[in-house]
Amino acid sequence: MATITVIDDKTIQIAVELKDALRMIEEAENNLERYAGEVLAIAEKMPEFQYTYFCFYAYDTAALFENMLGIDPKQYLSFSLDAPDSFFYTLYGGMKGLSGAARLCQAFATERTDVEVNV
Repeated sequence: MATITVIDDKTIQIAVELKDALRMIEEAENNLERYAGEVLAIAEKMPEFQYTYFCFYAYDTAALFENMLGIDPKQYLSFSLDAPDSFFYTLYGGMKGLSGAARLCQAFATERTDVEVNV
């Protein structure tokens, strides 16, 4: 589980491990409707950040990250993330693997909304 160290009332340090990436993938898979947009954004944007420099807040992809942490880092003015490369590569692989199902999930949700509007 992620380790959160409060440095002061404005700053925290977050340390994550490979198993935290696996938890995020499992959460996304179990709640794909909720996280489909994040799955797709992470799968698409992580390569642009050379994977290990990815920022969850750059593309509104932080809900899954915050769920794994159990806190909202935005409550603090500053936080740092200490994560092994394996965390980012595993997370990318999992999100890329879920991206096809996430696209279908979004398409189905759009279709369902269109049907509800036309009823």
